[in-house]
Amino acid sequence: MSNPLFSEFNPLSSKQWKQQIQFELKGAEYNETVVWDSPEGIRVKPFYHNDLDNLLPLSSSKASACKIGQSIFVFDIEKSIARAIDSVARGAESLRFQIDDEAIDVLHLLNSVTQLGVPIHLKLGFLNTDFNQKINSFNQTHPGQISIYNDPIGYFAREGNWHAGSADNFEVIKAQETKFTGSYLSIDAALYQNAGATMVQQIAYSLGHANEYLNRLNCQQPLIFQWAVGSNYFFEIAKLRAFRSLFNLIAQEYNHHHTCHIVVSPSKRNKTIYDYNVNMLRSTTECMSAILGGADTIINLPYDALYHKDNEFGDRIARNQLLILKHESYFDKVDNPADGSYYIESLTQQLAEKSLALFQELEANGGFLQQLKDGVITRKIQESAAKEQALFDEGKTVLLGTNKHPNKADRMKHDLELFPFVKIKGRKTLITPILEKRLAERVEQERLQTES
Repeated sequence: MSNPLFSEFNPLSSKQWKQQIQFELKGAEYNETVVWDSPEGIRVKPFYHNDLDNLLPLSSSKASACKIGQSIFVFDIEKSIARAIDSVARGAESLRFQIDDEAIDVLHLLNSVTQLGVPIHLKLGFLNTDFNQKINSFNQTHPGQISIYNDPIGYFAREGNWHAGSADNFEVIKAQETKFTGSYLSIDAALYQNAGATMVQQIAYSLGHANEYLNRLNCQQPLIFQWAVGSNYFFEIAKLRAFRSLFNLIAQEYNHHHTCHIVVSPSKRNKTIYDYNVNMLRSTTECMSAILGGADTIINLPYDALYHKDNEFGDRIARNQLLILKHESYFDKVDNPADGSYYIESLTQQLAEKSLALFQELEANGGFLQQLKDGVITRKIQESAAKEQALFDEGKTVLLGTNKHPNKADRMKHDLELFPFVKIKGRKTLITPILEKRLAERVEQERLQTES
């Protein structure tokens, strides 16, 4: 028996919907009243219809497989191990260790944490052949469980110099790629978002960034992409979907048959030190975007990460936000829940088209690395960041509690364990580095100066 639920409703065309909206506007101009332009040059309409053409293939990601990650900075190795054990016991499903000291006993760390049975990610702040070899040797008995975040291009973009102690950073990677069975390359796409790039720039630059590795290296293992997502909810969903589709398209040209692994964290750019509890609301919606956009792993940003050192309470709240989304909001029960939404599909298609065009322009002008050396990419990001900053300064981009409805009685000067502003390092660099900067920094510095 057919379902008669909708049989009495006649289908409406896009033209009929628009005519009805224009009637309801009572003479107001349609394009000026209900249509707005995004920083990416996308005109956002008040409604979307099933008249979309040339849609991208449906996503292969699965929301049910998305893992809750925990980031741990390794300084005291025993404390890091204890923290890892506690995090997994409290719901973490993946661990990422930030290691900046080559003297860390990585074998002791791995022996202790691989017993937890969760994926292990090692984010290294250096490039060292001997250190990588230790991990390679250990990985032979734990295939697929350990991934290394080697990203010399990302380091170059962020620091302005290549890793010290190596004549050719790519030769170090080549030496290990034939020996390592897990992921050994990472692309730091989060840098571009946190520095103020538009979504089109983020996608195109991350593709160009990855293309440099695909061009220079064998790259037969999955690539890991570190992404940051902001508060533009539907656009961020579309951003991740568009990126994955374009990466799969480019990877096919290299006979690279692995899909990418996307690790997402909330953006730092819109986070604040004043009225800091609002950061929890921001990061919750951003984690939702990440899940719906197809992230493989999500590592939440604690609400106090800007100004507090790592602490148990901040970690627990950040992890519990993800646990609530996964197990109480049932975000893990439907795979690819964004597929079929006319609005999201349209955004995905437009972001993909614009990003592919910018990527092709990069390649036509020497590629990502050459454009980075020429200063073009840094300049373009700075221009986009300046436009976004102007919107914030004018009050058109709102951060609640900072440039709208601030709590004048709020005091933060004596609660700052970390320096929450851009740090300029006095050193000679090969290029102008890409700097992360938050929108609220100037306002916050002014408020700190006037605190009694």
